[in-house]
Formats: sequence, structure tokens, C-alpha cells
Amino acid sequence: MRLSPLISLFLLLILAACTTPPQTTAMPEPIPTSFFLGTYNDPGVHEPGIYRFTLDAQGNLANQGRVAEATNPSFLSYNADRSIVVSVEQLSGEPGRVASFAVDEDELRSLNRQTAGGEGPCHVNVSANGFVTVANYGSGNLELLRLQADGTLTPPLDLQDHRQRGAETPHAHSSYFLNDDSEVLAVDLGTDEVWHYRLDAVSNKLLPASPPAVAMQEGAGPRHLDLHPNGRWIYVINELNSTVTQISREGESLKVIESWSTLPEDFTGESFCADIHISSDGKFLYGSNRGHNSIVVYRIDQESGALTPLEYESVAGDWPRNFALSPAEDFLIVANQRSKNLTSLRRNKETGMLDFVDSTKAPIPVCILF
Repeated sequence: MRLSPLISLFLLLILAACTTPPQTTAMPEPIPTSFFLGTYNDPGVHEPGIYRFTLDAQGNLANQGRVAEATNPSFLSYNADRSIVVSVEQLSGEPGRVASFAVDEDELRSLNRQTAGGEGPCHVNVSANGFVTVANYGSGNLELLRLQADGTLTPPLDLQDHRQRGAETPHAHSSYFLNDDSEVLAVDLGTDEVWHYRLDAVSNKLLPASPPAVAMQEGAGPRHLDLHPNGRWIYVINELNSTVTQISREGESLKVIESWSTLPEDFTGESFCADIHISSDGKFLYGSNRGHNSIVVYRIDQESGALTPLEYESVAGDWPRNFALSPAEDFLIVANQRSKNLTSLRRNKETGMLDFVDSTKAPIPVCILF
């Protein structure tokens, strides 16, 4: 039997009223990524120590407060399983210290402190098996320690003084483990060299390689380096002449290949390089320019390792001391020392290019540790 249009409409309305609409479940907001910030003291302005910041999925930054008391904790490093943070402490007029902290979720708990072996410690690194190297800028030497099973630092195991090797004004600025942590490279701004050591894990000593160092251009002022994922190329950023130098590595042999300016050709002001990082895919290299106040972006030629500049992105601040790629490498975070702010730059993984997202005030920022 055929229903009238009126009855059909009535039945459709009843059916609609009895039908439960599908429930929509709101997706939880992604948890922001935490990172620690090493700082310089600023008496009367902020409490001295290590701070924690967060980076959300949109690239916005937020200060979560101080997580550890420390004096001028200007550089930080994780151990292999990220359960320990090791920091240098720069002290005025006396040898500095190196401190270890246990990571308790988003907080840091002080474990112990040891002497840094010299004045002006400015960089610390931790190997996969717990060796710790500390570069002392003021004294021009490199200290070796080790993390014990409980996360505390041993007393110093070795101290390599670059003056004892003929250097007049050494300024050790950073150190790096390579070749499964069996070798150490120490970048010295004062001698214009990258010092090369073998690490003897039995005697706990740093043994000079042969030759003991590879020379940069005179007056270059090498500061930091990064190792390409292929293990064959090392890139050194030079503070004083604003260049990046490529070094080839074959076995224990190191050889300078070429250098490239970090600045635009038309720039005539004063500028000094600071930090350097390579993307994990090995395609792009980034360096910071203090003075020009930019991050230079290079494309890395995958055959030769040569660099081609792509852009000079403003850091929206003054004196970009240190910067870091986020864990997913979709953002690059810059610590602007003089303007006391952190800048978030969105990173295009395909092109390597950067775009400003956010800026927030920070206690004299010096080192970012994701």
C-alpha cells in the first residue's frame, strides 16, 4: 500500500528523532616539547641557574621557570640515556666547575660538582660510555672526567694544556667525541687549530694523535664544529673571520678542504660566528652570525660536501649565541644573548629554509638543550 506524502514525512521525522547522532571525540592537544636553557647570571633580574622552556606544535615558546640553581651554567649536555645533565659553571676570578644533575621528569636534582681544571669553562660534552670533556676558554686546556654509575662525576682524570704543546694564547672553546668515542676533537680559538686526541679508556687519558692538530686559516678563530652523518666530513665554524671550514676525515687523517663565508656579500658591518648544526639527513647546514644577527642556511652537496648559501634568516634578536634543532627538526630555536630572548623559526625539511614564528623573553640565554 502506498503511503501518503504527509504520513511519509511524519515517519521520517520520527526516525530522525530516534537516531542518535555520531559522537565526535576531541583530539587531545599535543604535549609541548621541553628543553633546558643554560644561562648567564643577571644579578637582581633573575635567579641564577638552569631554566626549562617548552615548544608547542605551532612553534610557540613558554618559560616554565628555574629547575636548578647554578652559577653561569653556560653549556649543558645529556648523557647517553638522558638521565643526567652535565653543566659547566663559570666562576669569576677562579677555576670553574662542572656539575651533574639527575633528570627527575622536568626537574633537575643536583648530584655533585668537580673542578673544571681551568678558568672560563665554556663547553662540556658527554660520550656514550660516560666520559666527560670540558673546554676551558680562559686557561686554554681540556679536562677529562667520567660519570659514575650513580650519575656523579669522578675527580679529574686528565688535563691537556695546549700551552704545553707550544701554543702562546690558547682558548679551548669546544670538544667532540667521534669514531665510537675513541677520539676527541678540541676546537681552539686562540691557536686557530682543531686538536686531535685518542681516548684511552683503560688509562683514562687523552693521547695526542699524529699529527696532533689540523690548522685553520690564521686568525679564523675556530669555535664549534659538527660532524656530517656520513662520518667523512667535519664542518668548523670560525668566529673571527665568519667562515665555515670543511675538513675531510679518512681514518685518523684530517685535511682542510674549503671555507665559505657565513655573511651576505653586501654586508660591511662587524659580525662574529657562534654555533653550527647539520640536519640529520645531511642536506643542510646552519650557522649563527652575531652582529649580522642571522642564521645562515647552506645546502650541502652530497658528492663533495661543498656549501651553497640559501638564505640569511633574521633571529629577531641580538647576538645569537647558541641554537638548536627541535627533536623533529621542524623548528630551530635561537638563544639571543644580548636581547635576552629566544626565537622560534619554523624549518621546511624539504628546502631547509626558515621562517619566524615566535619570540619570548628569557634569562640571558646561552645554551639550548633538547
